[in-house]
Amino acid sequence: MTDATQVASQNRLEHFHVTFFASVMGLAGLALALNAAQEPLGLPQWLPLAALVLAAADFAFVAVMYVLKALRHPAAVRGEWHHPVKLAFFPAISISLLLIATALRPVSMEAARLVWLLGAAGQGVLTLAVISGWIGHRTFQQMHISPAWFIPAVGNVVAPVAGVSLGYVELSWMFFSAGLLFWVVLLTLVMNRLIFHDPLPGRLLPTLVILIAPPAVAFLAWLQLNGGQIDAMARILFYVGVVFAAIVAIQAPGFAKLPFALSWWALSFPAAALTIATIRYAQIGALPGLIWLGAVLLVLLVAIVAMLILRTFNAAMRGDICKPE
Repeated sequence: MTDATQVASQNRLEHFHVTFFASVMGLAGLALALNAAQEPLGLPQWLPLAALVLAAADFAFVAVMYVLKALRHPAAVRGEWHHPVKLAFFPAISISLLLIATALRPVSMEAARLVWLLGAAGQGVLTLAVISGWIGHRTFQQMHISPAWFIPAVGNVVAPVAGVSLGYVELSWMFFSAGLLFWVVLLTLVMNRLIFHDPLPGRLLPTLVILIAPPAVAFLAWLQLNGGQIDAMARILFYVGVVFAAIVAIQAPGFAKLPFALSWWALSFPAAALTIATIRYAQIGALPGLIWLGAVLLVLLVAIVAMLILRTFNAAMRGDICKPE
């Protein structure tokens, strides 16, 4: 390897952002959506397993790269931690573990339990650290707020989806309570920013899709905590997710005009969460029409993830990612 190549490789590693963990969330969400669709849509068993393997491999790759970055470029990691937008992506690390644990349950409950405990511990630490950073001595302005700030709250409502079946009921209630509270608080702040202040910059516009994730995931968590019953709370959470999906769909044509960036991976996990929520609601409520809507959403999710993988690969080949912003 020439000196120039080594320097280029080091520069790419320095700019390997924590936002890459959003790709793991998307792939793990795809695995869970395929698993949810197995029975009602008759999908083969190997499909969710293949997506899970892909998500786990992606997590291993991204984690190794980010550890190398932390060892070789600690100042760059500190810079991300102090960045008003990238700070919110650090819990994507623990959320990825929680999602992989959820998808692991049909394969091995013991492996799922171990991964879930690691994810839950990381989620607790990162949630407290990020929120402490928000209310600490840093100066944040209204323009710094974006839907990406929902990510720490989303992680907390992800925990009960597997936590209840793994036996951690009280811990799941704690995570759910914290996640729901901070979702409501952050929703107020984000909507204030979107309505009364300048539009989101182009690179952050795809993060609007994250509006769908908290109510959709909270619906799935509530089902676990509530014994799988569709009650008033479940209906509210599900239909709030549907309303936000409709709002995002109106804004979606503007995404096509934007150049590709890693923030586009924000499209994947919320789409997966809404797909799973729709299929589960249809199954429990015996609503055939919603099953077909879930099938349409699953096809859309597969198309989104395939597009994101292709665009990421092409951008990497052109050197358009992992470079100074």
